[in-house]
Amino acid sequence: NKAQGDALGLLISYYKTGDLQTWDDYNVAWTSATEGNIDYINSFIEVYNDPLGYRGSYETIVQIKDFDMSQKMAVLSENAQWFEDNSPLMEEHKKKNVVGVTYKVVNVAGEAGDASPSTPIGVNLPNANWIRAEVGSKSVSLGNIIESYNNAGNSGRLKEFVHDEEEMAMEEAYGQIGDKLHTALHEVIGHASGQLNPGVGETKETLKNYASTLEEGRADLVGLYYLYNPKIQELGLVDDWKKVGMTAYDGYIRNGLMTQLIRLNLGDDVEEAHMRNRQWVSAWAFEKGKADNVIEKVTRDGKTYFKINDYDKLHDLFGALLRETQRIKSEGDYAAVEALVEGYGVKVDQTLHAEILERNKQFTSAPYSGFVNPVITPEMDAEGKITSFKITQPVTFDEQMLFYSKEYGVLPEVN
Repeated sequence: NKAQGDALGLLISYYKTGDLQTWDDYNVAWTSATEGNIDYINSFIEVYNDPLGYRGSYETIVQIKDFDMSQKMAVLSENAQWFEDNSPLMEEHKKKNVVGVTYKVVNVAGEAGDASPSTPIGVNLPNANWIRAEVGSKSVSLGNIIESYNNAGNSGRLKEFVHDEEEMAMEEAYGQIGDKLHTALHEVIGHASGQLNPGVGETKETLKNYASTLEEGRADLVGLYYLYNPKIQELGLVDDWKKVGMTAYDGYIRNGLMTQLIRLNLGDDVEEAHMRNRQWVSAWAFEKGKADNVIEKVTRDGKTYFKINDYDKLHDLFGALLRETQRIKSEGDYAAVEALVEGYGVKVDQTLHAEILERNKQFTSAPYSGFVNPVITPEMDAEGKITSFKITQPVTFDEQMLFYSKEYGVLPEVN
């Protein structure tokens, strides 16, 4: 449509000139272009791979709207102000008017750059806080990606690390809806919530190398806080909010304190922003709840498990940490974010890590998943008009890479 076309024109101009004002103009136009069944993400955007938080990695995602799920989840966008008003944030850190939060569930048609072959499951852009405040933001949940992850056959690994059969049964019954809803709350409510204090700079300036993990953890905490809340059942999103919330809490703590460590070699620190935030959120809650035995570390038959004993108190702990992370962001408190991340999110318990790696040896599925893109070819009539599309699926990742090299490579085959 015209709004999308205007935005693409600005993106082309930005690529030609590198002008930062054009980049801002593009982001405003892209954020405002909310109509249309097909949308895209394209440019040098996320800074997770740069410790200084300045160098954006190229990524592109082309997506098609999932009409049924988008209609169901639009209720979150419509109630964004309720979530903001009822959050545990300090009053001065709450937005009085949450502007332009859009949420869609989409099916990915193709990805490239930093989004491929290992892809995010949700995206919230743009990153500039001033655009978020004045224009709004776009949140998308990559529905077919989440569906693939959930059906990738990890039940054996799950059974190894859950505390007991009851936790396993809860995960099988409520795990998928909990994951989907946490992603939705993270993207549309979490990233859109809160505001900076007057005169405080962007987080990449104030929180520096900790900006990305703080923001991801803050959005996770918004999702965790509201997953265990009757409001989500009142809105018709779940049938049993308490069981969904309990299952989501079990899964988050299990992953943050144990299972994500299968991605690291023994002796490694946690470096990736999302992995760091899952660890510091979980480890902080575990430590702060020790006096009341909120989360219990259990050893049985030489194996470690984490059992949540009090979900209500864990909910309150997540709320307290959410309040603190928003304060850190709003005030630009570098000393506090450094203490939080370095104290809880970087170092790994080597004994526990060795145990987890040993227990994981029996499973052959890789710790990360990758995706191959379908090849979509237009079919034309005699007048050159598109009549349909032919979709073929490469069999292997290697086959796709060789195809890309042959069709789109710019380097000569022989030097």
